[in-house]
Amino acid sequence: MKRELITCLSALVLLTSCEHKKEEVAQKKSVCITDSLAKEIRIDTAKTTGMQDELTLSGEVSFDDNRVVKVFPFSSGQVTDVRVSLGDRVSKGQVLAIMRSADVAGSYTDLSATNADLSIAKRQLAQTEYLYKNGISSERDYTEAKENYNKAQAANRKIQEQLSINGHGSTSASGQYIIKAPESGYIVEKAVTAGSFIRNDNAASMFTISDMKDVWIWANVFESDIAKVKNGYAAKVTTLAYPGKVFKGKVNEVSSVLDPDNKVMKVKITLPNPGMLLKPEMFTSVIISNNEPTQSVTVPASSIIFNDSKNFVVIYQSKCSMEVREVNVIKTVDNVSYISSGLKAGEMLISKNQLLLYDALTEE
Repeated sequence: MKRELITCLSALVLLTSCEHKKEEVAQKKSVCITDSLAKEIRIDTAKTTGMQDELTLSGEVSFDDNRVVKVFPFSSGQVTDVRVSLGDRVSKGQVLAIMRSADVAGSYTDLSATNADLSIAKRQLAQTEYLYKNGISSERDYTEAKENYNKAQAANRKIQEQLSINGHGSTSASGQYIIKAPESGYIVEKAVTAGSFIRNDNAASMFTISDMKDVWIWANVFESDIAKVKNGYAAKVTTLAYPGKVFKGKVNEVSSVLDPDNKVMKVKITLPNPGMLLKPEMFTSVIISNNEPTQSVTVPASSIIFNDSKNFVVIYQSKCSMEVREVNVIKTVDNVSYISSGLKAGEMLISKNQLLLYDALTEE
């Protein structure tokens, strides 16, 4: 009985050995690359590189706060006319809106009164100076006349400066107040319409002007991805408006707190805006790229063959010496696959039309 059992085990081992030999023969069967096929394939070399990662985020275009001019009125009143619309290109000195202001009218009334006071004080000073020099008036009277003249002059100058704050010719005695563009650019914010009342305690600007040469992208990062985004990481921005066009920038700022409403962290991406294509409030898709310190064997993603829930590559040694090998793919980023096992740096593999050779090497 024992002898029969040993005989059976020996036969099983022999059968298993034969099966393994059959697999090796199938794996290493004689397949050669012809001269015509050599022109259709591409041979690449596995390399060791830093592992790259990508994170896709949603974002929104905003103007660069460091390159804007906010237009505030210096007096209260009612807006009678608005000459520009949101998105308009304006030039420095261009009229943006017109107001009727009781404050402006009052300032001209004050200016008229101070002009009269100044004229009177000037005449009194001249008369007192004449009398003082001829010994008729006292030094005290002369000093008092000079002080009255200086006060009248200061009061007059104050009103003139108030009227000139918005530029020469922007106000009139009838109370008209003209708001002009202090710089050239685009109207990116507009908070007034004809008929609007501007109060003295109004802290909001009437217009915001930006040159739009650079823009900001505010992207949303979920809590689970916060560790994947840092200052200086490269960013690629795409929009629905320009399919296929990629805008490149960098992460410029990472918020220290989460948004209390939607529980996301905001990151700011700064990028140039050639042709003024990107507009404020435009939705974007953002891909953040970074190089991790971890090293990994990398191959072109095109070299990977996916079959039967496994990944394979065709290893090239010579025209008549190739083999199919299973590899473990960690991830694929930008047409590069990162390999954790099954391949060593320096080994050559076929990355174009390798499926033809894979079929020839694995067919039974």
